Amino acid sequence: MTHRDGEAMALAGLLATAGVTHLVRPGFYDPIVPRALPGPARFWTYASGAAELAVAAAVAHPATRRRGGLAAAALFVAVLPANVQMAWDWRRRRPARRAVAYGRLPMQVPLIWWALRVARS
Repeated sequence: MTHRDGEAMALAGLLATAGVTHLVRPGFYDPIVPRALPGPARFWTYASGAAELAVAAAVAHPATRRRGGLAAAALFVAVLPANVQMAWDWRRRRPARRAVAYGRLPMQVPLIWWALRVARS
């Protein structure tokens, strides 16, 4: 396994873990679904979890890695509004919780960069 393969597998693992947690613990994610989205929050929680699992599979397989990396970058962009929603909703929580919510925002940049790097490998 090359370094690039390891990088892709780590990204696939991160996405798969996120996907599973969306399906197993949807109650954590439901409140951060942007209210502007139509329909119930649970639908969007499950849909994003399924998308994360599908993208993880695409990133893990060398034949679909380029498209999977691009899809991962797009997914990280797409979930940014949920992270903004979380930061807004948690702005009056305890400092540790605020740090988690605020810390998710700048993390999108390296995640997008990582996904694009995997797409180029």
